[in-house]
Amino acid sequence: MMLARREKILVGVAGGLAALYLVLQLLVFPFLDKVDGLRGGVRAKEAALREMLVLRDEYHASRQGYLEVERLLEKRGKDFTLFTFLEAAADAAAIKANIKYMKPSESGAEGLRREALVEMKLEKVTLAQLVTFLRGVESPQHLVTVRRITVQESKGQQDHLDIILQVATFE
Repeated sequence: MMLARREKILVGVAGGLAALYLVLQLLVFPFLDKVDGLRGGVRAKEAALREMLVLRDEYHASRQGYLEVERLLEKRGKDFTLFTFLEAAADAAAIKANIKYMKPSESGAEGLRREALVEMKLEKVTLAQLVTFLRGVESPQHLVTVRRITVQESKGQQDHLDIILQVATFE
């Protein structure tokens, strides 16, 4: 069977289209899908890298803070005790006689350093004495902080306060 020229062209075009379809389905589209998958993987890896860089910066900042705390602890000496420090601050504020009690305790937090806590009660203290005492206690160079404070007006004495405070430091 002989095909006419026009039929030969149609069969050639149909065969070409079928070949093009097969090339697209078997080679081009899978290649483009693979490229898209790789691009998505690159974007995910870039996002993970950005997150790791942020975490690295946070780690370095935390490490610097830890080293600064260690330096301050070394500087304050091995014989430092929170009890003695609070008594000295109370003496400097002229309220040592107003100390009702001082109770030591330890924090339940686990970490590289142990945290020492002292709860103390002061009675019949003026506001000026309290401010002087707190300025002496809140000592960044000694790493001492007031964790909690409760202030009430003294019963029976106007312009005087009763204070319960919890002071913390690292050992």
